[in-house]
Amino acid sequence: MQLKPGTFCPLIKKECVQMQCSWFMQLRGTHPQTGKEIDEWGCSVAWLPTLLIETAKESRHTGAAVESFRNEMVKANDSNTRVLQEVIEREQQAHRIANIIRDDPKLIEAV
Repeated sequence: MQLKPGTFCPLIKKECVQMQCSWFMQLRGTHPQTGKEIDEWGCSVAWLPTLLIETAKESRHTGAAVESFRNEMVKANDSNTRVLQEVIEREQQAHRIANIIRDDPKLIEAV
């Protein structure tokens, strides 16, 4: 059994005036729960639950995309940190060698 919504408008306290109401609008797209195509006219207030469901679904997709992007950024940051650590270690080693050579002039002659 499929239930049909009534046409009584609680805002004006009488039957829906449809096209005379500025909130009566056409909605096109895909129903978020059934996946069926929608191309219907109806009250904006009556469409709110459907639109809220669709908004929640899109928010979940956005959250998943942001999390995926965050994970990729963490990987890239870890990689950059390792590269920078290697560069710093090599610079420190070059400094130590330069200090040793500077402190012992005989090493320069041996080279």
